[in-house]
Amino acid sequence: MVYKKLGRAIVRSPGASFVAGLTRAKLGLPDYHRALRQHAAYCDALESCGLTLTRLEPDERFPDSTFVEDTAILISSRVSGPGSPCASAAPMAVMTRPGAPSRRGEGQSIAQTLTELGLETAAISTPGTVDGGDICETESHFFIGISERTNELGASQLADLLKSLGYISSFVDIRNLDAILHLKSGLAYLGDNRLVVIEALMTEAVFKGYELLAVENDEAYAANCVRVNDRVLVAAGFPRFERKLTDLGYKTLALEMNEFQKLDGGLSCLSLRF
Repeated sequence: MVYKKLGRAIVRSPGASFVAGLTRAKLGLPDYHRALRQHAAYCDALESCGLTLTRLEPDERFPDSTFVEDTAILISSRVSGPGSPCASAAPMAVMTRPGAPSRRGEGQSIAQTLTELGLETAAISTPGTVDGGDICETESHFFIGISERTNELGASQLADLLKSLGYISSFVDIRNLDAILHLKSGLAYLGDNRLVVIEALMTEAVFKGYELLAVENDEAYAANCVRVNDRVLVAAGFPRFERKLTDLGYKTLALEMNEFQKLDGGLSCLSLRF
């Protein structure tokens, strides 16, 4: 199986203010202590996949700050030729400008951490907005979701920056899909030229050329899965989708995610992986 090797991840435990986070889900208030246990299990899973974790303290100022993925887009390396990463180039982080005004202070400590870890940084500027949850990387190609959190100006800024680094990108407009907040709520890349997609995205022309693994509507939350080295992290409670993965030869690791689902969050949202 072809997939880039991951070595590190940044995570932030939810603070007590987590229960006041933004949501459209209508699944009730999250249980803070149960969320802490689920987050701890998630961190254990990342470590079991071989990642070294940088653990940030909870930030009570920002209820949604456990969803660190939205604050930055990590680009593993520059591309020296078509589909060929340049091994000598340092990883880069693009600091986003979240679409929800209440979240725009979350990235400051993340940027400092990324700099300390040796990553070069760039940033999306006003009036552009980008949430990391709208960005799906498939090696040398990036899918950029246009959503209620990522606007066209922000998407264009990111596309131009990616082009300058040798990457190509495509826009996917999800503003008419009420079922998902971010693109990666309904899309994941597993390597092997294979995309996991919800049924509503199956006909998108930009996915032509990829093998599409469909997630049925009643298991749509499971589409936000994460390939971490030789494992695929999946949300617990979606047996048909997990069986599809195992039938294809993937080793799965199912994790309880219902407290984060209540705030529109998924597996990818809880870490920055590189």
